[in-house]
Amino acid sequence: MSRSADLIALVAALVLAAGPALAGEGLGLGRPALPEEIAAWDIDVRPDGQGLPAGQGSVADGEVLFQERCAACHGEFGEGAGRWPVLAGGQGTLSSERPEKTVGSFWPYASTAFDYVHRAMPFGDAQSLQPDEVYALVAYVLNLNDVVPADFVLSKDNFASVALPNVGAFYDDDRDVAEKAFWKAEPCMTDCKATVEITGHAAVLDVTPEEGEAAQGIE
Repeated sequence: MSRSADLIALVAALVLAAGPALAGEGLGLGRPALPEEIAAWDIDVRPDGQGLPAGQGSVADGEVLFQERCAACHGEFGEGAGRWPVLAGGQGTLSSERPEKTVGSFWPYASTAFDYVHRAMPFGDAQSLQPDEVYALVAYVLNLNDVVPADFVLSKDNFASVALPNVGAFYDDDRDVAEKAFWKAEPCMTDCKATVEITGHAAVLDVTPEEGEAAQGIE
């Protein structure tokens, strides 16, 4: 028996021997989370505004903050700098070959933007923004996408009234019903098809072998 096998056997024996103690006293690891620790993680925001902190922020204040904290990555007008994400524009592109998924063209709820900025931005300095700053930044991004006017002040009270253009294009995942007919209790694992044929080729690199080449080992 190898050393690793000996070690596994020893650990298994110790676990079995300690079984009654573990069952009676728990694993003896960790401690219950403190209320303030739970509160630090419980910061999600729902589409109806539940979870929002008190506060408000204007488009004008958001523009100043955006230039200071966000423009280096996202561009001065949310157009994206380099390969960083684009935040504005893209309306009407979702069905094209190069869809531009921005807050205005794709995202369903303003709460998605608020939650993400509050939780993860700025990059490398997450959760450094105060609630009023997050409200202001989200207001500015909404304005860049023509969702709210330039004099708009976003707050906890009016947050739920903000509707993004693409909200109606989202729907519940219905694959449990729509694709149920394709499910099989016993999936086929061998000899599932009489013949195997190449039905398409890679369009750009053309890396799919011609028929017969794979079997002959042609590179």
